[in-house]
Amino acid sequence: MEIYPLLIVLFCFLASNGFSVLSATEFDFGTLALSSLKLLGDAHMGSNKIKLTRELAVPNSGAGKVLYSKPVRFRQPGLDFPASFSTFFSFSVTNLNPSSIGGGLAFVITPDDESVGDAGGYLGIMDAKGTQNGNFAIEFDTLMDVEFKDINGNHVGLDLNSMVSTQVGDLDSVDVDLKSGDLVNSWIEYSGSTKKLNIFVSYSNLKPKEPFLSVTIDLSEYVNDFMFVGFCGSTQGSTEIHSIEWWSFSSSFDVNPKSPAAALPPPPPTASLMNPTADSVTSPPPSMAPLQSNGTVNSEQKSSSSKCHNSFCKQGAGAVVGVVTAGAFFLAFATLVLVWLYSKKFKNVKNSENLGSEIIKMPKEFSYKELKIATKGFDSTRIIGHGAFGTVYKGILSETGDIVAVKRCSHNGQGKAEFLSELSIIGTLRHRNLIRLQGWCHEKGEILLVYDLMPNGSLDKALFESRIVLPWLHRRKILLGVASALAYLHQECENQVIHRDIKTSNIMLDEGFNARLGDFGLAKQIEHDKSPDATVAAGTMGYLAPEYLLTGRASEKTDVFSYGAVVLEVASGRRPIEKETNGVGKVGLNSNLVEWVWGLHKEGRLLAAADSRLNGEFEEQEMRRVLLVGLACSHPDPMARPTMRGVVQMLVGEAEVPIVPRAKPTMSFSTSHLLMTLQDSVSDLNGMITLSTSSSENSFNGGGVGMDLV
Repeated sequence: MEIYPLLIVLFCFLASNGFSVLSATEFDFGTLALSSLKLLGDAHMGSNKIKLTRELAVPNSGAGKVLYSKPVRFRQPGLDFPASFSTFFSFSVTNLNPSSIGGGLAFVITPDDESVGDAGGYLGIMDAKGTQNGNFAIEFDTLMDVEFKDINGNHVGLDLNSMVSTQVGDLDSVDVDLKSGDLVNSWIEYSGSTKKLNIFVSYSNLKPKEPFLSVTIDLSEYVNDFMFVGFCGSTQGSTEIHSIEWWSFSSSFDVNPKSPAAALPPPPPTASLMNPTADSVTSPPPSMAPLQSNGTVNSEQKSSSSKCHNSFCKQGAGAVVGVVTAGAFFLAFATLVLVWLYSKKFKNVKNSENLGSEIIKMPKEFSYKELKIATKGFDSTRIIGHGAFGTVYKGILSETGDIVAVKRCSHNGQGKAEFLSELSIIGTLRHRNLIRLQGWCHEKGEILLVYDLMPNGSLDKALFESRIVLPWLHRRKILLGVASALAYLHQECENQVIHRDIKTSNIMLDEGFNARLGDFGLAKQIEHDKSPDATVAAGTMGYLAPEYLLTGRASEKTDVFSYGAVVLEVASGRRPIEKETNGVGKVGLNSNLVEWVWGLHKEGRLLAAADSRLNGEFEEQEMRRVLLVGLACSHPDPMARPTMRGVVQMLVGEAEVPIVPRAKPTMSFSTSHLLMTLQDSVSDLNGMITLSTSSSENSFNGGGVGMDLV
């Protein structure tokens, strides 16, 4: 049945009789097409993100803007309140040169979809001449600008037609650092009826219970009937990169609104930026669709009728007849709308079923033929690395041109177990310092995993095989990134993830030398606060905690020990276990890094452990802090080791490093505790402990574990 002409007639009739049609808008990065976004100035797409500023190694001043291409209705004729809206977005501020800061980004509601404001402190929102009026913005500022009365270089501000914020919140008060490079989440909610604006900010995907900033404001004084929504960002003589990794938005007019528009939930793990089926986009499809309690509304503009609020209803028989007539048409209109919505329902159900089939396939299932072509038949010249359970090849996907890393797992039982573990765990994780699993293939007896390719290889190679010495600023940023990833795995996931194989060869480096932790083949998921089961001890010597060797029970504390070994390795430029040579080149005993650094600490010469290749190009206080963090994580007593969230706070200077004793403590067990622990482990493992050799093929010497039993 063709009902659209009749709907149009009824719509016109109702509008002419004072009935307003209330508009709603709803979208997110999972349903948007690329054509639904408008990129202005320096804004561009890259690495499945929207980047508001350019990636330049030299300081510059520039600005970019991205807008939803369709105008959003914020004021409705006949209503004395503006639209309610809610938006959620995830963003990061990274820097090719951490010492070159400045600028920031902002969520904006603007009437202008053609131009970008000035760079620097104007954040691309408006220009210095004041010609771009009518802007509402929530700024996330990374540099204190005296001209605009900024309180510091890490704040959120409400800007109303001015760059001088009417309300400001200090992000230091909630332990959020915009310049940390970590993913920051923000929720902005506005109720048109109560005129209450609430802003939430957190590292976590869970919205805080209390708003970071709460303001009462009549939005109708600052917006037109239709406005554009999006983001602006700028640099201020700096190399900051401002990236939007997820965005959802909804707005609506409710005749009797009690709350802001319902907030769309946080993004799914490893979600891609755009809906690849909607437009031609080279980015891979999302690993999961957004999970919404009330479902995703595919139509971006919907209509519903409003009630008559006019006083003429009481002004005579003619008016009453008019109202009755209008009411009859209204009922007919409502009936036809219901029929139309009912017919749409089946189409939406079908779309949902198609989407469900895509979700099941995420991460994407590749064909063997596709990956064989991508790696030129797994040519040996394409090999870029070797792991404990397979070989890694560089691949170029013919369909998209994306460059990927293809891991070809070994054919033994352990290789298959690693494949299942890696696919089930990393496919559900989402963190900027974790390597992203794009997809997998299981055909022709082959097990293949497809990852994002990291152009700077592994940390191991950057430290020991590169001709260029890895600068201290990069090293510190890498250590902070790995700590942030482990804090996420240990404390922020629904189920705690124990990696069990933290080492420099499993830490990859992207184009900006940001750390990406990978290789989850040995990882285990356990419920929070639940004791881990004993397993076969696995990993690389020099990174294994002493209690793990004894009991086979991996925990977050064993990961912390491994991280401590990585910290000392990065700071000193020495491997956890090295062969010592004498003057004539003869091989001596294995040298244990933890023992060596602790010995220097005992002698009061801790800074002597710093990598000599750095030529002293580091801040001594910072180097001392990092070395002490490494020793604290390497404590023989697992209960004395800090949590990874605590480590992050120590590295950024928000918490003091615990007192590290000058003499390395001795690990001791009571007789009964030792017997019970070993008995449990033997019953679980049948006394088997297997160890893999280190990536540097160093042999193991029992004394190198750094463990004493009393």
